[in-house]
Amino acid sequence: MRNIDWESAINTRRSTRSFQNIHVETEKMNMINSFISDMNMPFEHNVKVKKFKAKSDKKLYTVYNAPPDNLAFMSKTDVYSISAAGFVGEVVILYVTSIGISTCWYGHYALAELESVMPHLGQYKNFQNPKWGYGKDEVEGERTICITPLGYGKQDGVRLFDRIQENLISYKRKPIENFLDGDIKEDELSPEILYTLELARKAPSAANTQHWRFLISSDQKTISIYMPVGYKHIKWEHPDVDIGICASHFWLGLLMKNINCIVSLTVEDGRAVWRFQIE
Repeated sequence: MRNIDWESAINTRRSTRSFQNIHVETEKMNMINSFISDMNMPFEHNVKVKKFKAKSDKKLYTVYNAPPDNLAFMSKTDVYSISAAGFVGEVVILYVTSIGISTCWYGHYALAELESVMPHLGQYKNFQNPKWGYGKDEVEGERTICITPLGYGKQDGVRLFDRIQENLISYKRKPIENFLDGDIKEDELSPEILYTLELARKAPSAANTQHWRFLISSDQKTISIYMPVGYKHIKWEHPDVDIGICASHFWLGLLMKNINCIVSLTVEDGRAVWRFQIE
């Protein structure tokens, strides 16, 4: 984990919405398999990362054709597990980015199509299921929280809306001071904490809402990452996934600075709260 240039991966990762219909090379797929098998997260979780093959049409992703290779991030559907899926999934996506493969976080996939190419619902297969994803409420058992294509992007075929969003919306980030809770100010933060928060603020979020907040103790030894109590997104049912993604960026920043910490994930006021206790 410490030998990967996570900063470069964070800075170069983009959501790709048009893919070439080619397989990822066997060598790179083997590298991804090894990384998933060997990666150690700093907290307890039940997230599973599963590879699957998709048909080269729009049935799964609905707005663009799927490449052959894809990943599913699976977990239970409570708030803790959903946010953990964001954390674990983003670490995998950033590793994939580091070896030159394009991805896109996707939550509103066609569930029936995913089940046809990756049977995974088991005893829940005949339960009432929504058209997109598994829905917004907690359900029994493990489900796929999000999926991502793995492949190589192409510009032709990208919708005009996506081009406008890429140029005007998707990659603009608010300054760190906009996310700080509590009394501490940005100019009071140590260079190391500023570095990790800089990576955290670059995390992707649904429609680029950037709904995370950072609470930093006066001694800068405890950092909490969460969203405002009661926050809801108009389109995306699981903003706690985004909070997990943001928290993973912060943790990877600590790794880049060789800073050890204890990571905890709790559910408070119905939302995920990540805490980093620097040792």
